[in-house]
Amino acid sequence: MCSTLCLLVLINIIGCVELITVSTPHKYINVTKGDSVQIQCTFQTVPETKALTIEWNFVSSSSITPQQVSYYQSGETIIAKAYQGRLQPFSSPATTSNATIILSNMQSSDSGVYTCEVHNFPDVSGKSQVNIFVKVLEKPSDPYCAVHGDVEAGHLVTLTCHSERGSPSPMYKWTRLDHTMTSWPVLGRTTTTGILEITNISQFEFGTYQCNATNAVGFSTCNIDLTHDPGNGVIAGAVIGALLGCVLIILVVWFIAHNVKKHKYKAVKASEAKEMKRQAPQAQETAESVPVATTAGSLHAEVDEPQA
Repeated sequence: MCSTLCLLVLINIIGCVELITVSTPHKYINVTKGDSVQIQCTFQTVPETKALTIEWNFVSSSSITPQQVSYYQSGETIIAKAYQGRLQPFSSPATTSNATIILSNMQSSDSGVYTCEVHNFPDVSGKSQVNIFVKVLEKPSDPYCAVHGDVEAGHLVTLTCHSERGSPSPMYKWTRLDHTMTSWPVLGRTTTTGILEITNISQFEFGTYQCNATNAVGFSTCNIDLTHDPGNGVIAGAVIGALLGCVLIILVVWFIAHNVKKHKYKAVKASEAKEMKRQAPQAQETAESVPVATTAGSLHAEVDEPQA
């Protein structure tokens, strides 16, 4: 009798309590930066859902601390401040058994693990949560190209290329462009990390080089001109030549100024000589007129003397 009663009680408990089950059709999701993503979560529980609670949490790829995304209870959804304006929950999860959320404008910082956890007392056993791994993909940013080493024939020249952003990490490829901007394979050792080494470079390898950074989302490029470096000796020669040119210009200016001054001096002297020649006859006439006046005075004296 007692065993029968216990069996009836056990059957009654099993009939009232079911094992809750939370699941998702897509455990791994890739989304492009800036797009929206639907993170699906459904559950099975007892028909009575007055005590239903749904909680979404997130753990970033760069952190181990979970943060709450949203919380549902008694027909009301509370959205965390960081997700307000971006998160859209499904309506009436208690009747639809659907806890799916939609996140818009996904960024690289949104990559990580999202956890959907559902509870419905007294349905406390079973699988109450599921994890969804979301990865935000981003096109490579414009790479930075640089050249290292002396760009002279016979020397080792290294070209580097790197994008600051990009998910997944971009792969790099170098090509050489001719005058028609047609790509040609490069002669040198290349790596997928963006390094190109040209040993014993020759004049045939000078020109424009292009780096292509590519991942699953897209690609970006940068160009760099590899031209002959004149070297320190040639630069020093150019500086000396420029200084000599300046000295030559100064000498020419001095010579011209000296000649102009000399011509002005000769012109002044010629003008003075001409003036002296013009005044010479007048001086001679003045000199001749002085004795004539004296003779006339003497004659006047001689005339007056006998009268005395």
